[in-house]
Amino acid sequence: MTGHSHSGVQLHGFLNYLGKCAKTRETYTIIGYKGKQVRDQIHSHDVVQARWAFAQNPRPGEVYNLGGRRANSASLLECTSKIEALLGRRLDTRFQEQARKGDHICYISDLTKFQTHYPEWRLSRSLDQIIEELVRA
Repeated sequence: MTGHSHSGVQLHGFLNYLGKCAKTRETYTIIGYKGKQVRDQIHSHDVVQARWAFAQNPRPGEVYNLGGRRANSASLLECTSKIEALLGRRLDTRFQEQARKGDHICYISDLTKFQTHYPEWRLSRSLDQIIEELVRA
């Protein structure tokens, strides 16, 4: 989950933290997998809207994964490139070879179950829109 008000830090909320480092010109450390690990991104607005849809028609006991699906997925290197293109400059990055304990190489959420139960709910922001918002904020 991300958004311009998200409080990303080095080990949590990578996209927001990457945006902060880019704007403040701090060094961003890419931890493990040579930056090729893939994450999907969902804007906090979409999470709130999903919770609202659930609150309007609760399904007790159901478990859902929320995320940005494949369309909002990119590697750390791809996100870095997108931010560099928007800013018109290279970011200061360094690589740490050792991956974080328990980290995974690729995570992409499957929203099929949630969207089947709540067909009116949709993602409202693309990955590019999320990144543009982070850079502008």
